[in-house]
Amino acid sequence: MAMVQSVVVMMAAAPSILPRAELPSLSRLSPAPLLRSLGLGRQWDSVKVGPLTVSPMGIGTWAWGNQLLWGYEEEMDEELQRVFNFAISKGINFFDTADSYGTGKLNGRSELLLGKFIQEYRGGKEGLEKNVNIATKFAAYPWRLMPSQIVSACNGSLDRLEMDQLALGQLHWSTVNYAPFQEQALWDGLIAVYEQGLVKAIGVSNYGPKQLVRIHKYLQRRGVPLSSVQVQFSLLSKGIQQMEVKAVCDDLGIKLIAYSPLGLGMLTGKYSPTNVPQGPRGFLFKQVLPGLDPLLNTMRDIAEKRGKTISQVAINWCICKGAIPIPGVKSLQQAQDNLGALSWQLNGDEVARLEFVAEKAPRGMIQNIFQTA
Repeated sequence: MAMVQSVVVMMAAAPSILPRAELPSLSRLSPAPLLRSLGLGRQWDSVKVGPLTVSPMGIGTWAWGNQLLWGYEEEMDEELQRVFNFAISKGINFFDTADSYGTGKLNGRSELLLGKFIQEYRGGKEGLEKNVNIATKFAAYPWRLMPSQIVSACNGSLDRLEMDQLALGQLHWSTVNYAPFQEQALWDGLIAVYEQGLVKAIGVSNYGPKQLVRIHKYLQRRGVPLSSVQVQFSLLSKGIQQMEVKAVCDDLGIKLIAYSPLGLGMLTGKYSPTNVPQGPRGFLFKQVLPGLDPLLNTMRDIAEKRGKTISQVAINWCICKGAIPIPGVKSLQQAQDNLGALSWQLNGDEVARLEFVAEKAPRGMIQNIFQTA
């Protein structure tokens, strides 16, 4: 079972559908505060990730190219482009990907799709650089032993994305648990892509509180700011370590990015112990879902009173904790539903209720095997 669960967590390793005239202009991604005060346009404020100004929720693209866990097929590309177009039109300007996203021969597919969708959507390079923030992650493959190899990885991502500069370049995981000798080369590679102007900001993923402090100090000595850390963070992943990471972020001015804010789908209310998805996720769901009724019922109660969905409650909880959630999206319907997590906020009593019942759950999400202390 541990092996299957590890696989599930570890793997978080087309023509335009609308005529160009129908696509909203990228210049409308930042409506004036006056429009907001009049109840027009989006009703939420952007947030800062280092030098970046991004939407309070992003989109994760782990599923874009992943066949084993998410059932990707190339026939889905048109729907994924609809997702991208819709997100941009609604002001969602933060997309997270990775150079390892994609199964087998589809490795890098997520970046390729994002690059294609951007090219199909944008009216010009200036609008792209100003309004779309692409964050990618560089895998700590065992053969990446020198800083120059991270630079090469970054250039590979830029080629697939058809971009000159990334908004955010991140190390996908730390090697300190199994190959500590490799860690400094990865850190130096991250510094190199920043100093060479290949990225506007840098971050890390799957770093625990102790290792997060270490890399922050290392980068600080080199005069390089650490803008973000990405960890599994949700009502099913809010253990001591996650909250310690959050505390370090608050102390050091690092932005927390929450991946799997819907617990791989377990916090959507769509599944039950007798109705689980196929593949590795289904095995994990059968272990966790039987104890989640109190949490899901509480989420459902809050959602009904607010006129929201269970998924929107789960995502909004992450936002209330100061994180930027990046739920994965495979369909336009999911994108539309997720957008409903914005423009409102759970109150203190609701947050407390959710956390109380979440702590009583007999099982939570298994942590990524690459997560450090």
